[in-house]
Amino acid sequence: MKIRLLIAQAAIVMAGVAAVAGSASAEVIIVAPNAPPPVRVEVAPPARAGYVWDQGHWRWEHGQYVWNPGHWQVERVGYHWVPGHWVARRGAWRYMPGHWA
Repeated sequence: MKIRLLIAQAAIVMAGVAAVAGSASAEVIIVAPNAPPPVRVEVAPPARAGYVWDQGHWRWEHGQYVWNPGHWQVERVGYHWVPGHWVARRGAWRYMPGHWA
């Protein structure tokens, strides 16, 4: 039973990789077969002029979630930072990267 589950999870991940490989100009799309762990609580450091704090998040690496700690992003005047986040879609989890909007 566990082998079938692992094969199914691998198939979901490979389908996401194949979708990205099909287009040379496509952005990297991260798809994971299960929900990420709860977000870790990080205390944001004091504000820095010209920067915004990008909170830490879980990333999918080599078949498992790995914590990526928060870091500073150089501020873009006239924009606001939208943090990256995980979204459930069709039985899998997709990472939506942080971006300026």
